[in-house]
Amino acid sequence: MSWFHCYEPRPRAGLRLFCFPHAAGSAAFFRAWHHDLPPAVEVRAVQYPGRADRRADAPIDDAHHIAKLVTDAMAPLLDRPVALFGHSMGALLAYEVARELERRGRGLVHLFASGRHAPHEHRPGQAFLSDADLVEELVRLGGVDAAHLADPVIRELTLPVARNDYRLDQNYTHTPGGTLSCPVTAMLGSGDPEVSPGQAARWGELTSGRFAVRELDGDHFYLVPRRDQVLAHVLRTVSMSWPSTP
Repeated sequence: MSWFHCYEPRPRAGLRLFCFPHAAGSAAFFRAWHHDLPPAVEVRAVQYPGRADRRADAPIDDAHHIAKLVTDAMAPLLDRPVALFGHSMGALLAYEVARELERRGRGLVHLFASGRHAPHEHRPGQAFLSDADLVEELVRLGGVDAAHLADPVIRELTLPVARNDYRLDQNYTHTPGGTLSCPVTAMLGSGDPEVSPGQAARWGELTSGRFAVRELDGDHFYLVPRRDQVLAHVLRTVSMSWPSTP
């Protein structure tokens, strides 16, 4: 199966925006982005193994390994400028892909890191020993409807993937060095319990390029109700690095 979903291919687009979903999330989280962005931007949403149409593929709990596999898969799609947007766990993976791309001599237009503390800030991971604890955490963050998780079939599909993704975060160790050269924007919701403005600001320590923090009203999943604002900000920001964007 493909690593990327593209619900609206745009072969003449001047920029490809690769989007990395959160823990337990799938490429479908970014479905509306494909249609809401202008023709100059083509969205490629990353589909991690173990979920949706990749249920048969074994989940991976190593961020560095996923980053290398995603970067390999991106190779045929690097025929035009690229930007990366990652939310929560996806921000971590987007960051590691950005590092891998730059190690391979490929520059980026921009990295957007949403809803996550900076990767080099060590924070003890959470281990959810029971299904009930894990469900409570997913509902607390707002990414999953509690009513859906009451369905045994949905629980059976969702919880193993969620455990894998939380394990990925627990296992992650930041490798020093390799400072990014691309511009970076850290984004967060004003009421996000997972990341503070100060923690978001530490992303600036990981790049020699331009850096900014953008805070919008909302919680950990602020980008759902604020999608229009998020996309408008993404477009304005990439326009500063890539003038061809409308």
